Amino acid sequence: MDVKTGFFYLFSLVLLFAAFRVVTARNPVHAVLYLMLAFSQASAVWFLLNAEFLAIVLVLVYLGAVMVLFLFVVMMLDINIDILRKGFWKHFPLAATLGAIVALEMAAVLLSGFRLSQAPDMAAGAVPVDNGKALGILLYTEYLMPIQIAASILLVAMIAAIALTLRERKDSKAIDASLQVKVRAADRLQVVQMAATQAAPAPAPAAPVEESK
Repeated sequence: MDVKTGFFYLFSLVLLFAAFRVVTARNPVHAVLYLMLAFSQASAVWFLLNAEFLAIVLVLVYLGAVMVLFLFVVMMLDINIDILRKGFWKHFPLAATLGAIVALEMAAVLLSGFRLSQAPDMAAGAVPVDNGKALGILLYTEYLMPIQIAASILLVAMIAAIALTLRERKDSKAIDASLQVKVRAADRLQVVQMAATQAAPAPAPAAPVEESK
C-alpha cells in the first residue's frame, strides 16, 4: 500500500467517525464542530482524487462561511435540548425508514460496480494542466462577464449588510469599545463606609395581663 492509499484510508476513517458523532453528539455545539471536521476530511479526500476545485470550495464555502455561521448561531441561541429530545422517538420510525432507503440505494450502486472507461489519450505535445488552472482559464476568458456580474451582486449585498449592521438604532445596546478599554474599577465600584455594629433596638413593653377572679 502506497502513501496515497494510506492517507485515503486515514481521511476516510476520520470522516466516518466525525459523521457518526454529528448525529450522536448530545451537545449541538459539539455536533457542529464534528461536522466541520467531517467537511475538512472530505476536502482532503477530494484533493487525493485530483479534484482541487471541489476541495477548495468545500473549505471556503462550507467551513469558512456556512459552518462558522451555524456555530455562532447555535452558541448564541438558548436551545433547550430537553424539548428537542421529546420528539425523538416520535419521528424515529420515519427517520429509520428514510435511512434504510438511502442505505439500500447506496448498496445497490456500490455492489453493481462502476463502469470505468478508458481515459482519452492526450494529443502529442499537449501540456497537462491541473483542474484548478483549467477552470480558472475558462472562467476568466469565456465566462468573464457572468463572473463580474456575480461579483458585483455579492459586493452590493456585502455593503448593504454592513450598512444595516452599523446603522444607529434607538433600541441598540452596543457599547463603544474604546470606552470599555478605558474603564476603571473606581468608576464602577463605590465604597461606602458603614458602622461595624449597631445597637440593638429596645424591646417593646409587654402588654399587662389581667388577673381572672
